[in-house]
Amino acid sequence: MGKNESNININTDDNNDNKKEELKDKRIEDYGQVILDKNKQHKKINLISIIGEIEGHEALPATTKTTKYEHLLPQLAALEDSDEIEGILFLINTVGGDVSAGLALAEMIASLSKPTVSLVLGDSHSIGVPLAVATDYSFIVPTGTMIIHPVRMSGTIIGAPQTYDYFKIIQDRIVGFISHHSKCKKERIEKMMMNTGILSKDLGTILVGEDAVREGLISEVGGIKEALDKIKSMIQKEQIDSDKKE
Repeated sequence: MGKNESNININTDDNNDNKKEELKDKRIEDYGQVILDKNKQHKKINLISIIGEIEGHEALPATTKTTKYEHLLPQLAALEDSDEIEGILFLINTVGGDVSAGLALAEMIASLSKPTVSLVLGDSHSIGVPLAVATDYSFIVPTGTMIIHPVRMSGTIIGAPQTYDYFKIIQDRIVGFISHHSKCKKERIEKMMMNTGILSKDLGTILVGEDAVREGLISEVGGIKEALDKIKSMIQKEQIDSDKKE
């Protein structure tokens, strides 16, 4: 091989590496996602951040930090179909948002066949609670908070019995999902929703760190180290079980 040809190959490799880094940076910037593939066990874990407000069918102001469900839904479908990704880690810091969009995301996460872990870093309020409990295993940092409160609705509301019945249906959907995907009973969730002694201008309950674990909503108190260790062990266990079946 000639000297010039060798230089061309080296330059090509460098260009490919640069393109990969650019795509990785763009993925982080646009969607808050990155593939964690440089670990000792060589397992590819996709990291997804759910931050700010969950944007639904109406666009929020440009100054508001949002998680757009129409972006996440197809990405989750692609991850489920991928042969490269072996597990998904969700970093959560959300104040809540659109109930319909949040529940759609939570149901999508819960239906994934790959191992999933969530980590509540700051807040997981309102519709953020179903998102946090939708994974196979969940963590919350000691200072992380979760707020459970009744359904709120803005805009024109018709003062008729059917409206209140509709509110009850929405609330039952949320409570049912949380109780099904956590160790917290439906009756306890409803009681926390209607608590009048904690929030000054609202009904509900705020849970900090260990409180969320004690109530059975979150699996364990921990940070990024514990979350990564857990999902790696879940991936390894799944591979061992798969080998035994073969």
